[in-house]
Amino acid sequence: MAFKFRTLVLTALLQVGALTVGSMAMAQQYTPVPPRGMGATMDIGDQPGREAPADDELTIDPAYRRQPVYFRTTEAPGTIIISTKDRFLYLVQGNNRALRYGIGVGRDGFTWQGLVSVVRKAEWPDWTPPAEMIQRQPYLPRFMAGGPGNPMGARALYLGGTVYRIHGTNQPETIGYAVSSGCFRLVNSEIIDLYSRVPVGTKVIVRQAVEI
Repeated sequence: MAFKFRTLVLTALLQVGALTVGSMAMAQQYTPVPPRGMGATMDIGDQPGREAPADDELTIDPAYRRQPVYFRTTEAPGTIIISTKDRFLYLVQGNNRALRYGIGVGRDGFTWQGLVSVVRKAEWPDWTPPAEMIQRQPYLPRFMAGGPGNPMGARALYLGGTVYRIHGTNQPETIGYAVSSGCFRLVNSEIIDLYSRVPVGTKVIVRQAVEI
């Protein structure tokens, strides 16, 4: 009788041990993935290695940071107006208001004026320097994939049938200066903001200066 009792106890203990080992093995195989916003790293567009840039607008002169301003115009809300002389881009809001962004513009000999529209938008755009730029600067790469090291920055708005774009930059210290080959650059955090507000088809007016 005693022998049978000890056998039953031993069998029960072995079964409990097997269950415990099995549970531990399952726990090791299953690693919970933290939900977005709770410890998970989020990449823009879910593209590995292309993390959202920091608030790089904090590194530039406060005068060039995004801000609402008084802006008198008859253009419809949603229109972009660029003043190359003042180094500002205005996104018309209506009721004589606009969002003003500081920009880098074309250097001497590379400024231009005109009426175009946004024909394409791209996140973390690739960069293929046009032939005329390669001719001036033969050391440039013929192609550079999009990413934090790309001079096109985090976003790009392609303008009409031109080679020009409104885009981000990995050189925030150039905002407020005439430095480009005709494109208009914003710090990455601000081009991301502008990109979210501007659809394809947006009217873009480029002027030497604007009256406010």
